[in-house]
Amino acid sequence: MTRDGHIMAAFDRDLEGLLALLVRMGGLVETALTDSVAALEAQDAPRAEQVIADDRAIDSLEEQINTEAARIIALRTPTAGDLRMVLAVMRTANSLERVGDYAKNVAKRTRVLAGTRRIEGTAGTIRRMTAVVTAMISDALTALTRRDAVLARKVRQSDIDVDQIYNTLFRALVTHMLEDPANISAAMHLHFIAKNIERAGDHATGIAEQAIYLATGQMPSDDRPKDSGLDDDGA
Repeated sequence: MTRDGHIMAAFDRDLEGLLALLVRMGGLVETALTDSVAALEAQDAPRAEQVIADDRAIDSLEEQINTEAARIIALRTPTAGDLRMVLAVMRTANSLERVGDYAKNVAKRTRVLAGTRRIEGTAGTIRRMTAVVTAMISDALTALTRRDAVLARKVRQSDIDVDQIYNTLFRALVTHMLEDPANISAAMHLHFIAKNIERAGDHATGIAEQAIYLATGQMPSDDRPKDSGLDDDGA
């Protein structure tokens, strides 16, 4: 093997290791989202506390990915296309870290809500929205690692489903608050929880857009698909 061949083989091994870290981080983030909402539905404060504690592992993986990515750039001097992949991994790790923070925020509000009067149907709706978002994250990471623009576009389109569920839940919470002022405190917490999940969907969409760029060389030119049921301020 030539010297250039050795360099390329070393880069490929480094990139494979970097992507493995990213996929591992994605798995932790998906688990954090799922567990935080499961804790909400069961009003399980200890499980919520565990999600909060486990966020440290997500933060640690982001730091590890950024350190490894910087080492690869410094030592391997990747070509433009390969550099785009390394930078996309770093951006994706940042997005996953933010989603981990959203899961932690859900867990913190779950801790407050534990033992309070339930607002029927809301936790199940949030669970359904979370299932869509976690599937989006998983598919977006697959699209990124495979440079699969078709799958990435499907992820991008799925954000409409998240918005629709969020908008429906928002209206339901407003109704509950109007019907009984005793619901206001719990409903406000549930709204912020739902908003965190909705924002996690936005980050999954951003990862998908990175995958489209890697696959095609261009970011999507059209606006992100959005449900028009509410304006940007949620009103």
